[in-house]
Amino acid sequence: MQNTEQRFIFHVDVNSAFLSWTAVDRLRKDPGSVDLRTIPAAICADPDFSRSVVTAKSIPAKKYGVQTGEPTRQAMKKCRTLKLVRADFGLYRRCSAQLMDILHSYTDLVQQISIDEAFMDVSALIKDAPPAQRRQAAQQLAVNVKDTVRERLHFTVNVGVAHNKLLAKMASDFEKPDKVHTLFEDEIAGKMWPLPIGELYGCGQATSSRLISLGIKTIGDAAAADMEFLQQQLGEKAGRYISESARGIDDTPVSPQRRKAQSYSNEETTAENITADNYQQYAKPLIRKLSASVAGRLKKDSTVGSTVTLSVKTDDFRRISRQVPLDAGTNDGKIIADTAWALFEKLAAGPEGLFRQGKEIRLIGVGVSHLSEDDFHQLSMFDLMKEDQKYGKVRDAAAQLREKYGQDVIFRASDLEKKKKS
Repeated sequence: MQNTEQRFIFHVDVNSAFLSWTAVDRLRKDPGSVDLRTIPAAICADPDFSRSVVTAKSIPAKKYGVQTGEPTRQAMKKCRTLKLVRADFGLYRRCSAQLMDILHSYTDLVQQISIDEAFMDVSALIKDAPPAQRRQAAQQLAVNVKDTVRERLHFTVNVGVAHNKLLAKMASDFEKPDKVHTLFEDEIAGKMWPLPIGELYGCGQATSSRLISLGIKTIGDAAAADMEFLQQQLGEKAGRYISESARGIDDTPVSPQRRKAQSYSNEETTAENITADNYQQYAKPLIRKLSASVAGRLKKDSTVGSTVTLSVKTDDFRRISRQVPLDAGTNDGKIIADTAWALFEKLAAGPEGLFRQGKEIRLIGVGVSHLSEDDFHQLSMFDLMKEDQKYGKVRDAAAQLREKYGQDVIFRASDLEKKKKS
């Protein structure tokens, strides 16, 4: 049994995903349009709205009692002003990929479980924090993930933080939107047990109805029930699941699926703001550290990238990025760091840079994109010199053999058939 106390797991869930993604796309195309998230609105898949069902809804629509999965005709009766919009699944796949890119920028231990939600195992990211401060460090990291998604992609997520996947999933379903919630073992009694049994993750409608008929109305009731009794009523497997889940027991690992990244990046909020007076001291080593991290992931995946991006966030929360193409793809940490540093000096310390504008910097990020496999790349002059030295030794050895045994002792393999025929 794995000691889940040593793990810190996030469950990241997009708030009203289809509706949020549609709203962001409409605002991008027409900034003056109404934000669907602020009005009673719903997404439906069928072009014929009268025959469709609700696949996503806004929070204002939820206040009218509109429910996911119900016929749109029924939803319209609940809310006469309900705005119906057709789903765009191509858009949703692109938004999902952008979200997963951000999650993978923190850790490779990401398990996507649907188009709009994923688990993250962030244990390694906070292992250096003192044990008494790890919960706080995990919460702060979760806030960073949440805010990064909102700032970069303009939609919101909830992040549940716990020692296992079950409790992280339960935590992310607490109050929405744009929230971070924890559910550690010592919080189960206060936060989870009072909830209706139907809100236990994995407890379907038929199971919850059966449990309610037995007098088990809350998750706490299920936690207090005898496991053998639950197994007699629900079956051995289902009864064990309800008993253990109600008590917060889950040791399943985050199982990442290998995915082809579109870019590799890493960023870090600085301990103190970077200014014109201290940027050499603080920014340069941070850029080297971030570049080394990105380079390590590129090498691990046998990948090179031909564009380096430097991004910063200023003290007034503006995010600014600059990028430059390279002559050839690379996964060399020094090349990435030198390029990112040159971008930083121009962006921040240049004649028209941020420091001259009175700005300070609170976050730095380094990224590499335009990726390709590292099985072939353009040789640098240094590479060519090494190749020339290597084959020079071969040529010298061949000349010695020919001098001793004759000119015909060494020949091309392609000439073998000609020699046989002659």
